[in-house]
Amino acid sequence: MTTGFTHRIATEADIPALVVLMDRSISGPLADFLTPDQIAASRRLMGLDSQIIADRTYLIVEADGAMAGCGGWSRRITEYGGDHTPGRVPAPLTPGLDAARIRAMYTAPEFVRRGVGRLILGLCETAARAAGYGRAELVATLGGEPLYLAAGYREIERFEDDRGGAPVPLVRMGKRLDSGFGPAGEPG
Repeated sequence: MTTGFTHRIATEADIPALVVLMDRSISGPLADFLTPDQIAASRRLMGLDSQIIADRTYLIVEADGAMAGCGGWSRRITEYGGDHTPGRVPAPLTPGLDAARIRAMYTAPEFVRRGVGRLILGLCETAARAAGYGRAELVATLGGEPLYLAAGYREIERFEDDRGGAPVPLVRMGKRLDSGFGPAGEPG
């Protein structure tokens, strides 16, 4: 249920509040799926990506002035992680050929299962489609996987990222945003 939520584009002025929300989300809902060592590693792997804020593709959802969640989409190669995460590739993707990236989805613990993630996901998909992308991909935590499955995303691969000190299980997922065919005539 998304009644009562508003949304807006995040700006650089929102960064301090976004960092707090992201930390609360990692410590709260994600803790149901990971060990304490994996939570600590997640903090080193995940977090704020100032590039998608600068690109104006990052959203904040609010309820009565409270930040309920955030998330965005990207037209850049980087799949996940914050400014501090190694291996970032800020080069642009090609609309119509590459998949847009759904990025940095976080929900405040008190707003979990109230439609915040679904709202952000829908807004991101609509914007990516309008920008010419026929597919979207994301890297999900185990906590986010049920939302993405319910929204029509399908598993591409499961993997672990141990760059944060402990192996964090992740799932690369994808979804068609259009009714056409992908590169080389492959169905989505």
